Amino acid sequence: MYVFSTVYVCTGECPAPTLCLVFIKLRELDYRVGGRGAGRPLALCHRSARRNAVAVFVDGTIMNISTGEGVPAASRSSMNLQQPTPLMPPVHPDVQMKPLPFYDVLDVLIKPSSLGASTAQRYHQEKHFIFALTPQQVREVCISRDFLPGGRRDYMVQIQLRFCLSETSCLQEDNYPNSLCIKVNGKLFPLPGFAPPPKNGIEQKRPGRPLNITSLVRLSSAVPNQISVTWAQEIGKTYSMSVYLVRQLTSPLLLQRLRMKGIRNPDHSRALIKEKLTADPDSEVATTSLRVSLMCPLGKMRLTVPCRAVTCSHLQCFDAALYLQMNEKKPTWICPVCDKKATYESLIIDGLFLEILNDCSDVDEIKFQEDGTWCPMRPKKETVKVSSQPITKIEGKDFLWTPGSGFNQSVLALLIPLSHS
Repeated sequence: MYVFSTVYVCTGECPAPTLCLVFIKLRELDYRVGGRGAGRPLALCHRSARRNAVAVFVDGTIMNISTGEGVPAASRSSMNLQQPTPLMPPVHPDVQMKPLPFYDVLDVLIKPSSLGASTAQRYHQEKHFIFALTPQQVREVCISRDFLPGGRRDYMVQIQLRFCLSETSCLQEDNYPNSLCIKVNGKLFPLPGFAPPPKNGIEQKRPGRPLNITSLVRLSSAVPNQISVTWAQEIGKTYSMSVYLVRQLTSPLLLQRLRMKGIRNPDHSRALIKEKLTADPDSEVATTSLRVSLMCPLGKMRLTVPCRAVTCSHLQCFDAALYLQMNEKKPTWICPVCDKKATYESLIIDGLFLEILNDCSDVDEIKFQEDGTWCPMRPKKETVKVSSQPITKIEGKDFLWTPGSGFNQSVLALLIPLSHS
């Protein structure tokens, strides 16, 4: 005899409701007699797309009620496997975010997860993420809290939200999807800054940066946190989202770490000077010396910690302390000399410039020679010339006049005849 399963699933609008009712009753009877036995086949009632008939899963065979035809379940499953399935982005792609110099990552709360597009949502996509904090993480955040004027709170240990492209070829920078909207525990999170106005009818993208969502996070290990992300789908682009527990750093600490990396050997800079001043046989003009300023191009003050990026080809240095302070307020990491990328990881302290600054405290400019030596460029002293100017004396008057004294010569011409009268 046929044995019907104890689970009844209807996935479509059945054309034969009477038969469906019969199978429901049979399922209830089988449940009373057989109990909650496990491992029984699944009774599936669905609408056949080809014959508009009801099919039931009976004893490992899918039966068509209208025609009486049966197809083995194994064959049916193999037929389903042959159908092409749409390609979906992985939930956790192997995306690696570019490290941020002013933040140390303490823990990963949500590893990079794809913001996969849904076919049900045509224009704006929406996805939800849930994470929970451990008691130790909650304690670290609360200990780092600092109260600011106006009742505001600041945290050195923060929950940081980041977005990037789902690319695995290289480290990814922060990059926001179009029309991004974020809610943390049901509260709208304001995005920093403003997107530039539309240009030529095209919406400009907001510059990407990490988001500090600590103020909206429930600092409790007993209650989870939910992040809702809404964005506009872009053709050919997929984005990822991740959440981290980070510790914020300061520019003095980064300067200390830069000093701990060591100082570039002065011989390295001397070799670079010789290379730049080597005569080029194809050039008609030969450079025999190179003048370099000891003033920082950022603050127009004398260098204290001379540094530059290893990716830069120039010898001119800038002050490391001032450069880090400026990037702490607005991280651009652009070299002030050549306007190229000068990341924190590529910065070096120049040992030759340190020697020069210690040896010359009264000059602001030096000149490098072809052999790598240098000499200070002191300003020439201007000699003051005293020119003998004719003195005109008005007889009978206590008055002296010299050319260039500012006295009106027309008035003097009137006074001279009067003195002789």
